[in-house]
Amino acid sequence: MTDDREKDEVLISRCRQGDRTALERIMEKYKPLVIKKARSMFLIGGETEDLIQEGMIGLFKAVQDFDPDRETSFYRFSKLCIDRQIYSAVTSAGRKKHSPLNGYVSLSDSEEIEWEERWHQTTASEVSPEETLINRERMEMIQEKLGKGLSPLEWSVLKLFLEGYSYAQMADKLGKKEKSIDNALRRIKGKLQDILEGMNQV
Repeated sequence: MTDDREKDEVLISRCRQGDRTALERIMEKYKPLVIKKARSMFLIGGETEDLIQEGMIGLFKAVQDFDPDRETSFYRFSKLCIDRQIYSAVTSAGRKKHSPLNGYVSLSDSEEIEWEERWHQTTASEVSPEETLINRERMEMIQEKLGKGLSPLEWSVLKLFLEGYSYAQMADKLGKKEKSIDNALRRIKGKLQDILEGMNQV
């Protein structure tokens, strides 16, 4: 880990000296982290690419703002910056009725839920404790309903999708055709949309 940290710090130092190759290397190195986070925010009626772009902005900000004397590692710092940029985009989109990001739903793992809690703490001036509690309870309900409504194949596809697997990799791992993977993801989105519409009618 120490060697990896030193490599990151060398690349960042070169980036700040105007080395475009170093910037491309560190952006490419951490892009899988961006993709994994973006895929944990499941979009209805849109593309994950929207949030990948936001995450890459967060990664670029991390390169600019990283201070090796204050941060434990660039990996941890970049993850926080990526998370914050994506959550900012989703929060902002939630206030815009016709925004393409308005349909995102987080299907986070426990580590990301922990960050969500820290994120809510940092935005306490914008979100009341009551709103935070309602949002968390609503998310837990969505995750519970979605878990019960998915078939074994759909659940397997969803987990691999959130881990960053490509369609080809998922098809190979599950012994299915790519078309079957695509169909499963479409069904998952449809079920998620039905859940949200049902909750909005309550």
